[in-house]
Amino acid sequence: MKVRIKFSKEGPVRFIGHLDIMRYFQKAIRRAGIDIAYSTGFSPHQIMSFASPLSVGHESCGEYFDVELNSITDTEDIKMRLNQTMAEGIQILQVAVLDETEGNAMASVAAADYLISFRDSVSLPDDWKEKLTAFYEKDKIPVIKKTKKGEREIDLKETIYQLEIREDQVYMLLDAGSGSNMKPGFVLETFCTAENISLPEYPFRVRRLETYKRTGEERLVPLIP
Repeated sequence: MKVRIKFSKEGPVRFIGHLDIMRYFQKAIRRAGIDIAYSTGFSPHQIMSFASPLSVGHESCGEYFDVELNSITDTEDIKMRLNQTMAEGIQILQVAVLDETEGNAMASVAAADYLISFRDSVSLPDDWKEKLTAFYEKDKIPVIKKTKKGEREIDLKETIYQLEIREDQVYMLLDAGSGSNMKPGFVLETFCTAENISLPEYPFRVRRLETYKRTGEERLVPLIP
């Protein structure tokens, strides 16, 4: 059976990359005694699928991965056993059994939302909030985006589903589909370039709040509703 697991990643572990997080959970599942299914063949591996990889240095309270299990007690037992093996900064938040028709976590991702703040090293104009709001309210925002196949022009506005100022932080709901994944840092870098705001290295603090899929009505809901 397929099970989806939601977890948070906060504190120093935000500097651990995606591949190491995958290896970490493979070991944690073995330590917790979870009856995970393995692939067949010469080199069997745990059947596991992560959703949208989180950039190094970002925190999150909305990360997901799927596993296939041979047997299951109940979801709360899995959550408790995994949390007993977790390192500081990683916590299992939810566990849910998936319907057989549910797509895997990676293929299901449609959007993600973030809360971003500028680091103290960034010098912002007094009216940056008004300027960012005006930037978002443009009909089109043409930009050049680098992809695995090279560079192409896109309309950045189409990838920003929502943007608002929350005190001194910026909230964004962005397209996170496999073919059009948009990063919050790129949005703010584009804005700062347009406003001639110079940025130091690592100018933003980013926290992913949730990862979403689309329902049949094209409504965005969390990967575990």
